[in-house]
Amino acid sequence: MSTEIDVGAETRLPLTRERVLRTAVRLADESGIEALSMRKLAQALDVVPMALYRHVANKDELLDALVDVVISEIDPPLDGADWKTVIRARILSARRALLRHPWASQVMESRKIPTPVVLEYMDSMIGLFRTGGFSLDLTHHAMHTMGSRMFGFTQEIFNDTTESDPELDAEMFGAMADTYPYIFEIFTAISHDDASTVGPGCDDQFEFEFALDLMLEGLEKLKQRSTRGSG
Repeated sequence: MSTEIDVGAETRLPLTRERVLRTAVRLADESGIEALSMRKLAQALDVVPMALYRHVANKDELLDALVDVVISEIDPPLDGADWKTVIRARILSARRALLRHPWASQVMESRKIPTPVVLEYMDSMIGLFRTGGFSLDLTHHAMHTMGSRMFGFTQEIFNDTTESDPELDAEMFGAMADTYPYIFEIFTAISHDDASTVGPGCDDQFEFEFALDLMLEGLEKLKQRSTRGSG
């Protein structure tokens, strides 16, 4: 009778939902969400694919759970600060979470039904407006205004993140100058104006915070106007 001990079997970590999700997040961070499959996840965990289904029913449930992981990384509301400071800090925390996981915005937009974790986060954000003195109507408008920015991302009309040939870009936009003068003007400004507020090119973080602050300042003025009107 063999007395050899299977060291691998003895030291193998048990498969848990937390371990499955942690590994899935790592794979998505490394290779993108498109590359994540149940088969590749099983390989990374050194288990057969069927073992995963004890923890996530299918790919859709896995994606829902990944969104929950990202949402759980957002800092809780600050204590003792005014509504604007609290909401700004929380949204910027969401922004940092999204920057750590660039695939997350795409997955969030693909989900049809929010999970309880997402609903809890939204309820908390609504509560920050309400306890900050916002009327129900103005809170409703504020949530629509914030949109996906509340989760740390937004859709940009200018995509400056893709790599391209500066000379080819200049040639293309130069040919468009007469037909689309204002597009050409802003292209040359964001590409070459070292003295601009943002600096050369677009600073995504600056633009995100600029728009966020603009929204919060506007909401503050609307709240003050609403308070005066009801007084």
